[in-house]
Amino acid sequence: MSDGPTDHQDDLSAVLRDRREKLGRIRDAGIEPFPHEFADREEIAAVRAEHEGLPPGAETDSRHRVAGRITARRGHGKNAFIDLRDGTGQIQLHARQDVLGEEAYALLVDLDIGDIVGVEGTAMATRRGGELSLAIDHWRLLSKSLRPPPDKVHGLQDTETRFRRRELDLMANEDSRRIFHTRAKTITELRRFLDEHGFVEVETPVLQPLYGGALARPFTTHHNALDRDFYLRIATELYLKRLVVGGIDRVYELGKDFRNEGVSHKHNPEFTMLEWYEAYADYEKTAHDLERMVAQVAERTLGTTKVERGEVTIDFAPPWRRITLRQAILERSGIDIAEHPTREALARAMGTEPDPDEGWGKLVDGLLSRDVEPGLIQPTFILDYPVELSPFAKAHRSEPGVVERWEAFVGGLEIANSFTELNDPDEQRRRFEQQAAEIARGDDEAQPYDEAFVEALEQGMPPTGGVGLGIDRLVMMFTGAQTLREVLLFPAMRT
Repeated sequence: MSDGPTDHQDDLSAVLRDRREKLGRIRDAGIEPFPHEFADREEIAAVRAEHEGLPPGAETDSRHRVAGRITARRGHGKNAFIDLRDGTGQIQLHARQDVLGEEAYALLVDLDIGDIVGVEGTAMATRRGGELSLAIDHWRLLSKSLRPPPDKVHGLQDTETRFRRRELDLMANEDSRRIFHTRAKTITELRRFLDEHGFVEVETPVLQPLYGGALARPFTTHHNALDRDFYLRIATELYLKRLVVGGIDRVYELGKDFRNEGVSHKHNPEFTMLEWYEAYADYEKTAHDLERMVAQVAERTLGTTKVERGEVTIDFAPPWRRITLRQAILERSGIDIAEHPTREALARAMGTEPDPDEGWGKLVDGLLSRDVEPGLIQPTFILDYPVELSPFAKAHRSEPGVVERWEAFVGGLEIANSFTELNDPDEQRRRFEQQAAEIARGDDEAQPYDEAFVEALEQGMPPTGGVGLGIDRLVMMFTGAQTLREVLLFPAMRT
């Protein structure tokens, strides 16, 4: 008979039934299977570090109190070895009937893989192999597992299950635990870098009366008490620059942004961004700061500036390559965008018919995405973008028709974006009007007019450089992950 879905469901039902019956027996024995606490425990990693190098067969008087999930059990009769894992590591427990007593020992060895227990005992090393163990003399059930854990040998392989049930993925896969520890350390070190350089961390609204700061479609929601629509922010830019106007010369925010766009290996509708702004700086300084920051964070997080991504070694050590957008497109596609200044001319050069909703800037952006971006594996700054693509960037000081903007690319993905920020309120008003024309054309990603921001600029904003760094994509590069879903604990999934 084939081992089909019905057989699997029958097997699972039997396991669930057995575990619930065991739960009943535990309660009948007067044991609380879900107690409130297990105080004063040590982390397993700390215990292992304390006894590193203990010779085979050695016994100590050093007592320890640890807790974790049972991941394996070996032995029979009056001796058993149990593997216990917490969030920091794994250790072997040595249980003996003559130490624990017959009843306590029988209950312990009858527990299931996945049950969570707390134990006390003394450190020792086994005679064979010298494996560090705890010779336990007391144990306590802390949580009865009513469902079996993922297969310990093969891990959890099904990607849909891994992303939808991340708790099972973390339980089964060491690589997943490593990725999210790396993510946490990366965020800590990014904050440390900015804090050490005098930046102030702030929080700005997630629910905004008017979205802005990027070319993207927002999510819309309705506030019942105020009876008005709000938007989940697509960027923190405009609020942060208003703080620069107010006198916070170095400011940053690290948090969630939301864009109503497709789901892919490099897009998720909810994502984490770091934005920072520095008064009296420009896009040349922000490029210098970003490459220093990323290299330092890599060194402190990974112990090196070099990471393996597939068959390629990426080196984050500065200086990163710098090339203009015009030159990069010319090298990759053979098209000089400066020689095709209208949407019709550029579309003909690309061999396509322009979409009625796409302006010249959108076509340039399409060339960048199609022909240039996939080949930017080593860290690279693409400099000097058309003004149509950059409504908040200052005009280039020497090149007409472009603005002082760069995007940073690594591993074929954009990871950061920066401007010498536009601080002329009249020019900003004109740019908003230009964006309004794009909205009228049908571009639902264009920037809406924000009079409050223009009025803030009319107070006077010093020359300023700003950066937006995508945390999720940076972590992809640091960990070698091939998709954004690998570095998001709970990514958006299609039903």
